[in-house]
Amino acid sequence: MPLLAQIRKLVLRLYWRYSPGGKRVTVGFISAFALMAGLNIVSYQNATQLAEDNNQVEQAYETLSLLNEIESNLLEAESARRGYFLSRDDTERTRYALAVQELHSKISSIATLTHSKSRYKIEQLERLIKQQLSLFQQSIAAFEQGRIELSSEHSLSINIRHTRQLMRQLFGELRVQEKHLIRLQRDEAQATLRSRLWIEWLGTVLTFFILLGVYVILRRQKFRRESAEARQRQMSQRNQLNELKLDFFSMLSHEFRTPLSLIIGSTQLLKESLKPAIEPSKLKNLSRIQSSAKLMNQQLNDLLMVARADAGKMEFNPVSLEMQTFCLNLIEDFQTFGETQRSIQFTKRGQSAHAMVDEKLLYSILSNLLSNALKYSDPQSTIYFVMICEPYVVTFEIRDEGIGISSEDQQNLYNLFSRGKNVQQTSGSGLGLAVVRRCVDLHQGKISIESQMSVGTKVIVKLSNLGYLN
Repeated sequence: MPLLAQIRKLVLRLYWRYSPGGKRVTVGFISAFALMAGLNIVSYQNATQLAEDNNQVEQAYETLSLLNEIESNLLEAESARRGYFLSRDDTERTRYALAVQELHSKISSIATLTHSKSRYKIEQLERLIKQQLSLFQQSIAAFEQGRIELSSEHSLSINIRHTRQLMRQLFGELRVQEKHLIRLQRDEAQATLRSRLWIEWLGTVLTFFILLGVYVILRRQKFRRESAEARQRQMSQRNQLNELKLDFFSMLSHEFRTPLSLIIGSTQLLKESLKPAIEPSKLKNLSRIQSSAKLMNQQLNDLLMVARADAGKMEFNPVSLEMQTFCLNLIEDFQTFGETQRSIQFTKRGQSAHAMVDEKLLYSILSNLLSNALKYSDPQSTIYFVMICEPYVVTFEIRDEGIGISSEDQQNLYNLFSRGKNVQQTSGSGLGLAVVRRCVDLHQGKISIESQMSVGTKVIVKLSNLGYLN
């Protein structure tokens, strides 16, 4: 499989495996690959530039070498020409011919190596060399024809010296120019090499940090996945425990509800049958038995409700209720079946009369709150019950002037079997507010408690009016 196909397969696998964090992983890998590709391109360009600079330096050195050889060949040709004039030996004439031949080949070679900046001077040098060789040839021809040695004042000698001087000047300029070019190319090559090293170092560091970031993301995704799996296992275990708890409380409620109902019914029958024959003060024990049985039955119902809520089996059936009538009936139940007559001051506010709520759960919420307010306040005090029915929310405020709740105890109000330290001998199970909290959550509502020790407590419950929300 080609390398690009393998990379693409790896990136897609990471994306789908670690999504939504896989997007960042994919971006990180793509950034790393893009950075590496960019570095390779820059490195290739730098290498090409270095190779070009090296070629130009080598070409400049070769040009300098050819200039030296051409100058040497010119000197050789002139030396052979003068030797021929002095000795009239054909060997010197042959040496002159060989020097001229090599000179022509060097001129052809240097013409192919010259860069654009030196081409004009090379062409000028080539013309001067040809002119000088032509003067050499004319001087040899004149020498051979006249068999006389040319004087320094002869026009050919003057032209030869003048051309030699021009060629020396051109040789000097070309050498300076080529040496300057070599220095420039070396400086440029060093700058290119430094930039290449710096870019590669920077790219390596950036690639390292990108890959490190990808590694951190992968580790974090792995940790989150493991945490999610652990939470899922804990949730599964909690659900199993809640199921077992629900089964246990269901069985317990079923086993105890029948005898408790018999006890309550029997005590009621005994009270009714013995009331004409026995003084009321002597029937208090039957009333206590009946009250204790009712309390135990209520506690079993509260436990069963909490177990159902924790197991997610609590039924929630909202219906349209006329709220003022519901609250007044609830207050009447407390005043009719309560052990003592207590003052509950009810106030209705708001623009709406009806609300979509679960009647059974709402009765449990308000009855528990009213029961706590009555239980933990002075018998002569008043309980203030305010209901505010608005289009989108129904608010209940229950305030008492009782013993209050300490700030320390307020942190654990909704825990099972949690009771304040100042309740003293007042009976209770610590289930009421836990039941209230779960019923409020099913209504998508909120509950808040404001309390001060020995001043009183105010409980505010806000329930969503589901009829308007839907």
